[in-house]
Amino acid sequence: MATSGVSGASGGGGIRIGNRTVTPALPVVDASAPTETDKSFQVTLADFCKNEIELEAPEGLRKRERALDRIGALSREWIKAVCGGRLVDGGDPGGQLFTSGSYRLGVHEPGADIDCILVAPHMCTRQDFFGSGFAPPGMEEDDPNQASYRDPESLAERIRRHPDVTNFVPVESAAVPLLTFDWEGVNIDLLFARLSTQTVPTTLDIDNDAVLDGVDNATEKSLNGPRVTNLIAALVTGDDPNKEAQKKRYETFLEVVRCVRKWAKARGLYNNKMGYFGGVNINICVALCVQLYPNANPASLLRRFFLVFKSWRWPNPVMLTRPHDSGLGLTVWNASHVQTARQVAPIITPAYPAMNSSLSVSRQTLQILHEEFCRGHTIVDKLWKDHQKKQQSGAAIDGEAWRELFEPSDFFISYPYYLSLCIVGPTQSDAQSWAGFVESRLRKLVSDLLGKSLPLSKIQLWPKKFEVCIADRSALLTNAQRQNCIAYFVGFQVDTLRMRGRALDIERQMQNFREWELSRFQPLVQGMDVLVKCFTVKELPRIVFENTYPGGKLEGMQKRRRIRNADPKLQEKRRVARLKALKRKMANMQKKKEEIAAAAAKTESDKKRKRDDNDDQGDEEEQEESGDAVEEEVTEDVDVTPSGDKEEEILEEETNLLEHALDSIQQDGTTKTREEAEADRRRLLAGELLVEGGGGDDEEEEDTQAIDVAPEEEESEKRLTAEQREAELLRQAGYTVVSDDEALTLGGNMILPWRKRAAEKTRQHAQIKFHTKFDVVELDANGHVIDKGDNDFVPSNSWTGRRGGFEFKLGQRGVGYYRTGAKVVVPSNTSY
Repeated sequence: MATSGVSGASGGGGIRIGNRTVTPALPVVDASAPTETDKSFQVTLADFCKNEIELEAPEGLRKRERALDRIGALSREWIKAVCGGRLVDGGDPGGQLFTSGSYRLGVHEPGADIDCILVAPHMCTRQDFFGSGFAPPGMEEDDPNQASYRDPESLAERIRRHPDVTNFVPVESAAVPLLTFDWEGVNIDLLFARLSTQTVPTTLDIDNDAVLDGVDNATEKSLNGPRVTNLIAALVTGDDPNKEAQKKRYETFLEVVRCVRKWAKARGLYNNKMGYFGGVNINICVALCVQLYPNANPASLLRRFFLVFKSWRWPNPVMLTRPHDSGLGLTVWNASHVQTARQVAPIITPAYPAMNSSLSVSRQTLQILHEEFCRGHTIVDKLWKDHQKKQQSGAAIDGEAWRELFEPSDFFISYPYYLSLCIVGPTQSDAQSWAGFVESRLRKLVSDLLGKSLPLSKIQLWPKKFEVCIADRSALLTNAQRQNCIAYFVGFQVDTLRMRGRALDIERQMQNFREWELSRFQPLVQGMDVLVKCFTVKELPRIVFENTYPGGKLEGMQKRRRIRNADPKLQEKRRVARLKALKRKMANMQKKKEEIAAAAAKTESDKKRKRDDNDDQGDEEEQEESGDAVEEEVTEDVDVTPSGDKEEEILEEETNLLEHALDSIQQDGTTKTREEAEADRRRLLAGELLVEGGGGDDEEEEDTQAIDVAPEEEESEKRLTAEQREAELLRQAGYTVVSDDEALTLGGNMILPWRKRAAEKTRQHAQIKFHTKFDVVELDANGHVIDKGDNDFVPSNSWTGRRGGFEFKLGQRGVGYYRTGAKVVVPSNTSY
């Protein structure tokens, strides 16, 4: 890494790296040194990090370095072999292995992968790297295994055959092709970059923009990793002549990055390809905070990190330096470009060519991120204020108080409905490559198809996978498919104000997802599929609660009940319901008393009128007492809690300084007032999907792919489940339906002989309407319906009685005749 002439932390000069000089995009907000209170506050965070954030042991570091040395030596031997085979005479062709990401910065965790980039001269092609397109001697032209053959002299095959390599998977069809494998237990992601030069010397300056001259798109993206990492490190350290201050600033950066990564992983926000923040996004965001507060200690910088991004004016870009164009013809991110208008949370990489590293973030995921930023700021600011109060009394908060910030997310108890997405494959190797492809497309399913086409107020994809098969038992899956299966979960709330009807049709969106996205995978073999199953929050499997709550699902449901009981909206709803019930009760009492008084007035004689008047007076007093009781309860319910105290002057001053800094950067280059910028951010967060209302009820719904969501009804009417509605249809048809409770009393539901005639006279015949129109039901080996035009299954709009040779069935999929004895299997992935 070239770090000579580094500057910029103080905002004075520029940072010289490669062939360019860069300057920070935002001015310094606060360059004051930490106070004694800040230092004591940092001690509490350091105690927590020491016990909770695990660092790489020296033996692990040596193991990683040894693996990189051996990979580098093997790669240089391969480069020499390729150049020698093509009779290239130019001396040593060289070849360099660069690292990027968390390992390059020094914030990696034990067991984390290493991102490596092999830089080779132009004689080595990507086909030589993967060994694809190889035809062994004697291979026939129509050999079905032709695509699986690889050149034994390719680097991919050399690595695969190495005795220290396991879990080798080539990913050649990705936007940035790579080899992923484990070398002595260390996970390696090896990318390939092909320069336009004859040699790659050891003195190659990868930070010089000239290395990108004449490279292809995949090489450009591969080289962008180490170039961005080097520039982030340079911008963090700055040009301070005091080397000790540079070192201290960089250590602060590392500690805050570790804390933010731990927070993001615990809260389900760490996965860039699924629409959340990735490693490079967090590195850029924390580096920006270091630029704004260059002398802050880690605890103060972490508090200000949440303050900055809680107040950030999206969609204004987050950038460490202004984008520049080196004139090599590469696409540079531009705020005025038409495609930029669709980007909701741009985080711009500092190296040339500048690009948006958070392109996958959507309005739905930005809503989740903003809520978590606000939660984090609330917790850390409360810790800071508590520490200030205890500091005045000579005490300090415990380091365990930071644990609340890093608590696991309550995702699996936060939504009323969930979808499980099971990704299955026929073999382990096929399932691994298939799962990687599907994972990169799940954000499009959630944000584009489901989020934009269904009436949902909120939807969230949980980015952590479960290695378990949660498909329906009726799904036609082989044992190999059930073993090679992973599952993801999606939680959502229904917007009842936009809801039309009772069911959400997600099967249509899944079909579009298969046709538009999944069909692009090559080679798409039989047995690769994505199966969907619907759950209510109470029907979720126990495995999803195991790593979040020590008591499992029971503890999760108890916490959910506590959260719901503490919800002010739910409390207000219950208060209004109690008030309505009391008013109805009082109205009924008043009506009853009036009826009694009117009847008594007609039947009693004039001699008893005086006594009746006294009784009526006593009734009125009793009514007044009841009314007073109602007023007291209403008064207690509508008691308004006093508003909170105003923010402290220090916090207000901090916010004003930050707002002044944010005034200096706008996406379109124009000057906006703070009110206009805040309105833009609120309009962004309140997109098409973010409509208030609905989705919080606990009704148990039918477990099908068409999620049954009942509209709001009158409170006096009882809501029926699907089974109860179908039972009611049978009762109307004249059949006696016995529940489990009624079956305990034998004969309790039988019609007595002397009442049969009356029952026959009053019996009403009702028609049974179908939920869905069916055709012929016969399945092939893949679970798809075969239409033979025979009479195996005959639907009817009206049922007149049993038909010979057929059996009438009433189920979740519909009503109709099935041939007696014929086994009908309806998989979850079949649409009618």
